[in-house]
Amino acid sequence: MSAEMRTFSDRLRGIHAATIVPMTAGFEVDEAKLSSHLTSVASTPGINGLLVNGHAGENFVLSLAEKRRVVELARQHAPRDCLIVSGVNHESSLEAAREAAALQQAGADGLLVFPPNSWALGHADDCVIEHHRHIRNATTAPLMLYAAPVGAGAMAYAPPLLERLIADPRFVAIKEGSWEVATYEQNLRLIRKLRPDFVVLGSGDEHLLTSYLVGSAGSQVSLACVVPELVVSLWNAADAGDWERARAAHEKLYPLAVAIYRDPPGGRATVRLKACLKLLGRLSCDAARPPQPAATRGELQALEQALRVAGAL
Repeated sequence: MSAEMRTFSDRLRGIHAATIVPMTAGFEVDEAKLSSHLTSVASTPGINGLLVNGHAGENFVLSLAEKRRVVELARQHAPRDCLIVSGVNHESSLEAAREAAALQQAGADGLLVFPPNSWALGHADDCVIEHHRHIRNATTAPLMLYAAPVGAGAMAYAPPLLERLIADPRFVAIKEGSWEVATYEQNLRLIRKLRPDFVVLGSGDEHLLTSYLVGSAGSQVSLACVVPELVVSLWNAADAGDWERARAAHEKLYPLAVAIYRDPPGGRATVRLKACLKLLGRLSCDAARPPQPAATRGELQALEQALRVAGAL
């Protein structure tokens, strides 16, 4: 069935890579390197789509013009049937709505609404509903929710709030990034009970295998922009119920997931993803926008070792 015939929800199934944005040494977007990154990842067999302007794509430090350009380049360089979802991330609901409309116009097939970072400190549930309402009213594209890691303070949606959010028919899917297995399963079961049509993507890079065992339609993960073939092989094995083969893929992936996402200090994933791509010869400059400093020697050693375990080096 062609991409035109399948629904947005159907096309979300499987592996979607969350991409990075290569920068120059002066912290400008390197469009040539970005284009080759998007082409390389999106053309990998089994990669069904891209998540651009996500956390890995430094969405909180890019201007709207830059985010629009990322979507345009993704549309231009990805295969025609590749699903392009763009993140929407802004502290202001009014600006988030403007951003969402602009990113849809730039060519995004769907939009993933990230919770503003300030919500980690606390918020009223009505504040969350209002933010999503502004974005909904400014757009016509399918919309996705983001379940933030349980370690991100009040940013993670409690079940009563999640129930209110999924009641809106414009929202059709969730990038489930709770990063904690019990919460993932709790949210999955709640969503399946209330909206069986709602697509749940198990997208905690460190516990993909567990998510697939519990139940998942696929994933939007930045691990797939570094080792896309390996992430696809994990999904394919799990989807086929071949848990022995899935476990073997997980064993190769696990050290890399830990080195990128878990090893302290936190908030270093984008820097480490870029460092991996440089180690693999796919990036010449691994700069990330300040205030993130470059990867340390210790980080580089851990990443290099993990890439060897993954069979990428």
